[in-house]
Amino acid sequence: MPDTTPDNPLKRFDITADQINHVVTAFYAQIRRHATLGPIFANHIAATDWPEHEDKIARFWRNAILREKSYNGNPMREHLTRPDVKAEHFPMWLDLFHQVLHEQLPDHLALSWAALADRIGEGFRAGIVSMRQPKDQPPKLF
Repeated sequence: MPDTTPDNPLKRFDITADQINHVVTAFYAQIRRHATLGPIFANHIAATDWPEHEDKIARFWRNAILREKSYNGNPMREHLTRPDVKAEHFPMWLDLFHQVLHEQLPDHLALSWAALADRIGEGFRAGIVSMRQPKDQPPKLF
């Protein structure tokens, strides 16, 4: 349920933009060192482009959590257009994201953000499975 504090009656839970930015930076530092996910990200983000990417993703999360309306993009399309991004990568991504959330935030914030990330990540995973599946096959529901 959204927090109804006077400063932002639409935000999902009580977290600051600075906390979101910090988590995103910490997370992508871990991504770059991850044995499986690091090389995939490196295929698409040049070393000099990480600050721009982190800013874009922080805006995505600030939009999703704080309802800032600061993000303009289509993350599903971004993932679908990269054939090396596979459905099996999303559980790894989420595991690492959960780890960073719990390292960087108080438990109640980590759990709230993790629940939202799980819903979004599962949507991306399911979308990739569905959109990449041959049209003449029955749907995969897992």
